[in-house]
Amino acid sequence: MSPAERTASSPGTTGAGTPKASSAVKAGATAPSRPAARTGPAQAVEVPRRVRLTLARVDPWSVTKLSFLLSVAVGIALVVATAVVWSVLDGMGVFTDVNGLLRDVVGGEVDVNLLDYFGFGKVLSLATVIAVVDVVLLTALSTLVAFLYNVSAALVGGLRVTLSDD
Repeated sequence: MSPAERTASSPGTTGAGTPKASSAVKAGATAPSRPAARTGPAQAVEVPRRVRLTLARVDPWSVTKLSFLLSVAVGIALVVATAVVWSVLDGMGVFTDVNGLLRDVVGGEVDVNLLDYFGFGKVLSLATVIAVVDVVLLTALSTLVAFLYNVSAALVGGLRVTLSDD
């Protein structure tokens, strides 16, 4: 008999292999300590407990809320990273060097200014628009994935996880 099967059939667990919750634990009190296995008269060694659980359903609303918050954080990071990269490139004089290269290639008769197209405000505005689209798409996609997981878990039984108390 494997350790997981022993855990599932041992006293103090339900038929699914999960520990029974005592009324003290449900009320918010601390859980009683586990009995230690004795190897000798003065030595106490804890035996790790293993529990096999199945993730059968994911709440789509909680997935929506969490994915919205995480995608907002990704969007803010995108805008900040864009501002930092643009500032570093401008500080290094990259835009001025590229303007000089364009004037040399095109010729002196055409006035080309790269910052008319890639100014700080325009680049930051584009990054903000991309971040907003990212928030909407990631939130919708994550919610759709939660619904698809629930449908597939109903068909095949869900994701089986073994947790260990090391």
